[in-house]
Amino acid sequence: MFLCQYLLITTFFFKLEWYFRGQLRVDQIFEGYKKVEKSKMSPKNKKRGGNGKSKLTEPAAKSAKKELDNSTEDVTIESSTDDSRTAAKSSGEDKGNKEAHSFWLMKSEPESRIENGVDVKFGVEDLKAQQNQTACWDGVRNYQARNFMRDMKLGQLAFFYHSNCKEPGIAALIKIVKESYVDHTQFDKKDPHYDPRSSKQNPKWFMVDVQFVRMMKRYISLAELKRFHQEHKTKNGPLKNMALFTRARLSVQPVTKVSIRTERLKGFGESSLVED
Repeated sequence: MFLCQYLLITTFFFKLEWYFRGQLRVDQIFEGYKKVEKSKMSPKNKKRGGNGKSKLTEPAAKSAKKELDNSTEDVTIESSTDDSRTAAKSSGEDKGNKEAHSFWLMKSEPESRIENGVDVKFGVEDLKAQQNQTACWDGVRNYQARNFMRDMKLGQLAFFYHSNCKEPGIAALIKIVKESYVDHTQFDKKDPHYDPRSSKQNPKWFMVDVQFVRMMKRYISLAELKRFHQEHKTKNGPLKNMALFTRARLSVQPVTKVSIRTERLKGFGESSLVED
């Protein structure tokens, strides 16, 4: 580089001397010098056009700023959408693609029903009759309901819901006293919930232990819950998406905290259902 500069300067003075001798015109002194300077231009500031000629462009930073200024609104909206999707995905990955819940509704049948020679009846009175009023919640054979039980944490509360009976509804409040573990009934050929596709090496089904807390102040029927659900759907209330109606077949389902705290189930005669 220094050698090139030295040669350019030397050539310039050499031509200048010839000018004073009258052997060169002024324009001939700088001829070639301009060509060299032009060739020294950084290729990063050139852009090849469709006609094959080199054309100067704005610096990258300035160009990017102009583009951003001209489309600020679009970029903001797109970024906001992408960020929310990314956040949701990350949250899902951290939690095994499951939304975090703290309250639950668990269905069981309080009236006798024979299945494969076994009575599957288990109501709140049956739970109260167990030692320490505690029992395992076995027999769940729905993947989503199983996943919800995997999410359950020690001490969380749940509604004990009587299903498949004359008057379905919420009968009592229970709590989780043992977190998810393998459901032994899937391996028992005599059990109505036996699953021949499951193995002890790779079990498919899990359960939790629950304990009775107290009866509801009054029985909250399905018909009453449905009436409130329909009302909240029209008024955009907290019970509009209650899983009992949007995912009715699930025997284990989440209950959102906002539904409980916002409404306090005042219409159901419950003023302090959940305590922080």
